[in-house]
Amino acid sequence: MYLVSNGIVSNDIILFLVPNRPKSSGLLLRDGKKRIDYILVYKKSSLQVEKRCTFEKNLRAEGMVLEKEPSLTNNDIMFVKIHAPWDTLCKYAEQMNIRMPFRLIRRISSNLISSLLYFSWLPRNPMKLDKAALPDLQDTDCYTAPFTRARMHHFTINSRQSFFSNSTRSRIVHHVLQRTKYEDGKSKMGINRLLGNGTYEAAFPPHEGGYKSRHPIKTHGAQNHRHLLYERWARWGIWYKYQPLDLIRRYFGEKIGLYFAWLGWYTGMLIPAALVGLFVFLYGLFTMDSSQVSKEICDANTTIMCPMCEECEPWTLSDSCVYAKVTHLFDNGGTVFFAIFMAIWATVFLEFWKRRRAELTYDWDLIDWEEEEDELRPQFEAKYSRVERVNPISGKPEPFQPLTDKLSRLMVSVSGIFFMISLVLTAVFAVVVFRLIAMEKFASFDWEFVKKNWQFATSGTGVCINFVIIMSLNVVYEKVAYLLTNLEHPRTESEWENSFALKMFLFQFVNLNSSTFYIAFFLGRFAGRPGKYNKLFNRWRLEECHPSGCLIDLCLQMGVIMFFKQIWNNFMELGYPLLQNWWSRRKMKQGGGGGPNAETTATLPQWDKDWNLQPMNAHGLVDEYLEMVLQFGFTTIFVAAFPLAPLLALLNNIIEIRLDAYKFVTQWRRPMPARATDIGIWHGILEGIGVLAVITNAFVIAITSDYIPRFVYAFKYGPCVDKGYRNEKCLRGYMNSSLSVFEMGEAYNGSQGQTRFCRYRDYRAPPWSPAPYDFTLQFWHVLAARLAFIIVFEHLVYGIKSFIAYLIPDMPKGLCERMRREKYLMQELMYEAELTHLHKEKKKNGKRYHHEWP
Repeated sequence: MYLVSNGIVSNDIILFLVPNRPKSSGLLLRDGKKRIDYILVYKKSSLQVEKRCTFEKNLRAEGMVLEKEPSLTNNDIMFVKIHAPWDTLCKYAEQMNIRMPFRLIRRISSNLISSLLYFSWLPRNPMKLDKAALPDLQDTDCYTAPFTRARMHHFTINSRQSFFSNSTRSRIVHHVLQRTKYEDGKSKMGINRLLGNGTYEAAFPPHEGGYKSRHPIKTHGAQNHRHLLYERWARWGIWYKYQPLDLIRRYFGEKIGLYFAWLGWYTGMLIPAALVGLFVFLYGLFTMDSSQVSKEICDANTTIMCPMCEECEPWTLSDSCVYAKVTHLFDNGGTVFFAIFMAIWATVFLEFWKRRRAELTYDWDLIDWEEEEDELRPQFEAKYSRVERVNPISGKPEPFQPLTDKLSRLMVSVSGIFFMISLVLTAVFAVVVFRLIAMEKFASFDWEFVKKNWQFATSGTGVCINFVIIMSLNVVYEKVAYLLTNLEHPRTESEWENSFALKMFLFQFVNLNSSTFYIAFFLGRFAGRPGKYNKLFNRWRLEECHPSGCLIDLCLQMGVIMFFKQIWNNFMELGYPLLQNWWSRRKMKQGGGGGPNAETTATLPQWDKDWNLQPMNAHGLVDEYLEMVLQFGFTTIFVAAFPLAPLLALLNNIIEIRLDAYKFVTQWRRPMPARATDIGIWHGILEGIGVLAVITNAFVIAITSDYIPRFVYAFKYGPCVDKGYRNEKCLRGYMNSSLSVFEMGEAYNGSQGQTRFCRYRDYRAPPWSPAPYDFTLQFWHVLAARLAFIIVFEHLVYGIKSFIAYLIPDMPKGLCERMRREKYLMQELMYEAELTHLHKEKKKNGKRYHHEWP
């Protein structure tokens, strides 16, 4: 265990020292011996004096040592420092069934798959952390057993000061705080209720000193765990290194440790997906000029196309040469392969994460841990205090929510969700109307460059406006989700968090993807045909797809939203806390509220430094998971249209890991080290996204892209029908086959020799046929092929996914054997230790007997 050095000061903060205070780092009480395990903060002006006094009196009755200290930066703030003595820690460690070290051993904590994935088999792996850089993590794997005071002699207690880690001590104190009464004779208890009614302003475990040192860590070592985390995890210069998960778990707890383990695993699994996606993109880039479809479009100097808007003129097909080549980058032969690959990748990612999670729960002693029953939320207790029932677990009476009340509130909440979803659809409809208006304006623009590229201008402005609407509505959705969740009155905090997380995901998922679904499956599908176009409100003609297809619009939509959303999220995650903490430091430098203790400038105690940091997000890890889960959806659902999505996600996540690490270590107060065995409701959401991704990619390939029409032409109508080979030459004449003829009339038969006939993208009979403008046989062949492809693709991919899930067990076989062997060895060790203890006691009693015998 590291000792915290005195006088480690952050150079960019002006600090103050209380006169006559013993010199310490702010981690010890005034006696310089007892460690501070928890900090409570309250305002002197608060009116909840009686509740606070009763609460603190009951804390002392539980064995806690309390010490009060005024703030050096605000006269109205008072700190209550809490220390848990050895006897109290042992008592509650036994009650909480905390597993403690029994005997040192060596474990194998990673399997062959994770070793291969993370390249740990290389002789000199540059991504691997040097073991010498993490001295506190060496030789810590050991047998553990639930702590009991009766068998304390079984445990390896080298020092009472270091036997319980700082995070374990904080968790024990938090357990006591949650169950201490604040009103005598009543069942009202818990620090959360006191935080809710304003009795206390904050409650948090202190950071273990500063995160920076004047001396290099290589020569002088780490000053504390926080300093070690900053140097080996949160610094941007080590972005390519593995995360020290054991140290993260030890400092922040298993729940946050699992989040970073999952984020690191997800980022590592994105590497093969990004490489394959980049390969598909490069394949499209290198074959762009040799594409038969692109060649035919670029060479079609005499093919006159029908006007694409009311203000537009007929145009030649060769004008869209660049558009056709760019479309080929994303709509090529590798599209289907990559869609199947990503569907399988999502399954492999989730299945191997289950195995990785099983290893972590074993290494972190969470196999036999059962989540403690959450305490009732204060709002639930206050609302239903008059209706009680007997808790089937504890056997004690508790408030109860009647079924009718629960159903009525749930119906109101569901109605609110549907209302917000309808608001999203309304916003999408408004963007569609804007695109129709902008289409006409850009087509008649005075600037020739804009007039010539009016489709790009329309799509670009539409995407940008849609992005602004998405980010604006996200702010509204968070407040609405918060209100609807509180309206439901969830019974416990975990129920509240799951309900809130589900609402936030539904809101933001629909908000983020609704416009993308419109472009993928509705844009250009209902525009009609020349001479019989469909118009919105009988005023604006509906937007058409380009002759090369609508896939480029979908790519533009996904690329812009994904890129700018990641930049915005990263700025808000780091920029906002930095600005808030800068403002706090500025007030401290100006002595704002400093009072009588702000006369000398030296070192602020740790509790004052932590108070001036930002608290962890009130929603816990919901926002962190939500951002990554939405990104996972964007990476998998429409990946057939945008193969670079995994690469963008990989680059973002490399930054995200260090950004979150920097935020947790330097900008936020230390959160309570909570325990957890999995990522909760998010795993089910990820599996649902994986299922949805198969369906959407099947429809994107079959409907949005031109893969199926090209396939049908090559096998049924092209020049290679009777030949045994298939290549680009088999698509010769495809463009002409996919364009129908429309008679524009005498008005367009001008002096420049223009024909009165124009071409448009559809499979319809020419005007001189017996049934003009009816669908041709080729149309029905393409439609049947599209439907058949959807069915075959979905069944094939689902079959492969299910087979892979069956082949990969949730827990490695070697881990199961190690767990069974450890259980056996633990029984043997406990038996041997008990025999040794009894033998020592017998010898001790025998010596005492002979000594006392006359």
